Amino acid sequence: VRLAQGGWGLREEEGPSANNPRVCLVLIGRRREPLQETAALAEKYGAICQVAPCDVTNEGCVKATFASAKAAFGRVDLLFNNAGTNIGATSVVDFSSTDFRRIIDANLTGSFLCAREAMRMMKDQVPKGGRIINNGSISAQVPRPGGVAYTCSKFGVSGLTRTLALEGRAHNIPVGQID
Repeated sequence: VRLAQGGWGLREEEGPSANNPRVCLVLIGRRREPLQETAALAEKYGAICQVAPCDVTNEGCVKATFASAKAAFGRVDLLFNNAGTNIGATSVVDFSSTDFRRIIDANLTGSFLCAREAMRMMKDQVPKGGRIINNGSISAQVPRPGGVAYTCSKFGVSGLTRTLALEGRAHNIPVGQID
């Protein structure tokens, strides 16, 4: 089963092929409607989908979502960490600590919580292993003015990815990042 955060990004021309009959997706996101739209599109191509509304900053919700995926499909083969948020360009002197924490929680803490649950399952399943892909950003290497929290969160995702990759090696869990 593949777990993907967010209901955005799957376009009809990119859907699973009809020659791949067993693609199971667990779509995780805060809002049910975009997840259902994505599921309907994937199901047109033969995917089996589970829609899982979940706030990835909520540890209990993340744990319950992964437990549900395990109950439904028995394993997790791929996690694509894609949840994220930002606000418009705001100078650091005007940036509220509330917005800073919200962005860090969604972009970094949510990725950590989902990756941790995925690794727990992947290292114990038979056959052992899986793949984790984190969605980073070029902002981690080339910050933009007005994006302090986003830049910090994506810099953190890069560190998270590197640490997960080191720890995942022993369990056949490669971890990578796209920017």
